[in-house]
Amino acid sequence: MNTDVLGRRGREDSAGGPLARLGRHRARDGSDGAPIAVDLDRPHAALVVGKRGYGKSYTLGVLAEEASRAPGLAPVVVDPMGVFDGLAGGDDFDARVVRSPTVRADAVPPSEWPALVGADPDSPVGSMVWRAAGESGTLAEMRAFAEVPARSSRVAPETVRAVRNRLRRAASWDVFDPDGLDAAALCGPEATVLDCAGLDPAPANAVARSLYDARLRESVARLPWLFLDEAHVFFDGLAAPSLRAILTRGRAPGVSLVAATQRPSALPDVALSQSDLRIVHRLTAGPDVRALTAAEPTYLCEGVEARMPTRPGEALVVDDAAEAAFDVRIRERDTPHGGDSPRANEVSAGVDSAGTETAE
Repeated sequence: MNTDVLGRRGREDSAGGPLARLGRHRARDGSDGAPIAVDLDRPHAALVVGKRGYGKSYTLGVLAEEASRAPGLAPVVVDPMGVFDGLAGGDDFDARVVRSPTVRADAVPPSEWPALVGADPDSPVGSMVWRAAGESGTLAEMRAFAEVPARSSRVAPETVRAVRNRLRRAASWDVFDPDGLDAAALCGPEATVLDCAGLDPAPANAVARSLYDARLRESVARLPWLFLDEAHVFFDGLAAPSLRAILTRGRAPGVSLVAATQRPSALPDVALSQSDLRIVHRLTAGPDVRALTAAEPTYLCEGVEARMPTRPGEALVVDDAAEAAFDVRIRERDTPHGGDSPRANEVSAGVDSAGTETAE
C-alpha cells in the first residue's frame, strides 16, 4: 500500500530522504485508510494544536520518535511539563534526558538580560544589568561587576541594590553554568530531552533562547529538529525573537521547529502563517478556533471548524506543500507517553493493594 508523504512538493520531492510515520488516513466511516507520513528530509515548521486530552503532546512524541530514528537529524525536545522522559526507552534509537538543563550566561545576548531579570532596558537598573552582561562571561562575573565600589559609587545606591537583587535571583534559578549546554553537545548522535519542569518561565525561556540562537550561529553537521511543548509560554517570553527567526529564516540553515500548544490564540500570527504543516486535534474554545480559521488557506474548501476532529488521536493535517488537508488517525507511540493525568480510582487501587484499610 502506498504511503502519502506530507511536506513534499510533487514529483521533484518524491524520491529519497527519511520519513516520519504519522498514522493513517481516516475515512468518513471511521475506518483506517492508507499510511501517511511526514517528510524529514527538508526543514519544516510545524504546529500541533489541541485541547487537553486529545493528543497534542502524544503527537509531538510520535514525531520526536521518528526524528530520533532518522539519520542526519539532531532532535531536541524542550519539555516544560516533564512528560517526554519515555523517549529514552526507545529500542531502535538513542535518547537521553537532561534534567534541570543549564546554559552559559553569555549565551543570552546582553540586550536580553534586563528583560530576563524583570527590568526595563531603558531604566538605570536595566542599563546596569545590560552593561554587566556585556562585560562579563559568567553570572558570577556579572554579580562581581555590581560589587565594584568604584563603579557603584557612580550609580545611585538604590539602583545598585536592585541590580544585585535581580542577579541574586537569577543565580537562584541554578540554570546558568560556565559548563552549560552548547550546540555541539546537542547535535550529537542521540536525541535530547531537556526536562524544564523544575524551571519557572524566565529561566526556561533562557534555556530555549540560548539553544535556538546557537542553532542559527554555529555550524553543526546534523540538521536540528526542535520540539517545543506548551509553545505559547516560549512565544511570550525571552525565546520569542529566536523562535520567530526560525519560523521566517530557519530553513536556510536547516533548522526545523515543531511547536505544540493548547492555546493557538495565544501564539503570534507568524507562528500560524509560517507553519507549513498544521496538525489540528480537537479545539472547542472560540478564540482558539477563530485563530486557526483566520489563518486557514484558500485551498481548504471546508473550513477548519467544519472538519474539526471529535475524538482523541484524530487530527486534521493541513499540508501547505501539497496545498491539501487530510483527516488522520495518529499512530500509537513506540515509547511510553508521560502526558496522561493520574486518576483517583487508580490511586485508590494502588492504596488498597498496599493493604491500606478502605471505608465501607
